[in-house]
Amino acid sequence: MWVLGIESSCDETAAAVLDADGRVRADVVHSQDALHARYGGVVPELASREHLARIRPVVSAALQEAGIGLEGLQGIAVTRGPGLVGSLLVGLSFAKSLALVYDLPLVGVNHLEGHLMAPFIEQGPPDFPLIGLIVSGGHTSLYLATAFGEYRCLGSTRDDAAGEAFDKVAKLMGLGYPGGARIDGLSLTGNPAAIRFPRGMMARGGDDFSFSGLKTAVLTYLQRDHGQTPPEDLAASFQAAVVEVLVHKTMSAARRHRVPRVVVSGGVSANTGLRAAFERACQEAGMELFIPPRRFCTDNAVMIAWAGRQRLLMGQRDPLELTVSARLRL
Repeated sequence: MWVLGIESSCDETAAAVLDADGRVRADVVHSQDALHARYGGVVPELASREHLARIRPVVSAALQEAGIGLEGLQGIAVTRGPGLVGSLLVGLSFAKSLALVYDLPLVGVNHLEGHLMAPFIEQGPPDFPLIGLIVSGGHTSLYLATAFGEYRCLGSTRDDAAGEAFDKVAKLMGLGYPGGARIDGLSLTGNPAAIRFPRGMMARGGDDFSFSGLKTAVLTYLQRDHGQTPPEDLAASFQAAVVEVLVHKTMSAARRHRVPRVVVSGGVSANTGLRAAFERACQEAGMELFIPPRRFCTDNAVMIAWAGRQRLLMGQRDPLELTVSARLRL
């Protein structure tokens, strides 16, 4: 089954093609980082307009890279939520038009399911059960997955997502947008013990997260520090606080549910410190760890095509009346 995947949930216009054996034959992503950098974050209206301008050439480039025409496909998978409504509508509308014209099966994919399955794109379906941490600019949630398509949300952020906190702290430090990678880079030469920032909801709140207080603590520190602390130490100390909470809560959930497998995915899973901390924690606990290659951590259409292909193989077909859902739950 050759499948075209389309992703447009936020500010990346992406298309990918998987071949009959599920191998990645094309992976094309147009990033809008430069467009939104001047505003310090994603502007929904601008994102939608950019998707409109880019969706057709991105899909065409993916098909050309894969060496296949639309008539050679057996299905189309497209993100239907969660995300920005305007952005989602561009991708879904384009996918529906192709499905109608070429009489192709269509399946809507939950963006979060795509992230959760991203570590298995190149190695085949996972063994279950597993504990999954999805950590990005818009989401920080823990899931118990007992089978493909069977997920239970154990906890999520009560305010800022971890990736959102990274971007906001980077802005406070004058590092620009997007800030996650810049903080990660600075942290490599910084002292993570230089400043003891608070670990939000570490000892309470169950499996939920909170990073708003940490962001405020960094702001307060900057206001009284007057540039005395090296930015490397500040970045490393902030990152250490985020990482410690994410690892602690995820590993606690895995032990409590007696699950031997941990999945960490989403944009923040590309963070060097987070990856290293989870590797140490899972090795000490005797658990398997699955993290996607960095190119599949951020939003991409390969993960949408992969999850959609599994659903198509299971017989799922969605009608052309399919709609988007900005707050779609997993």
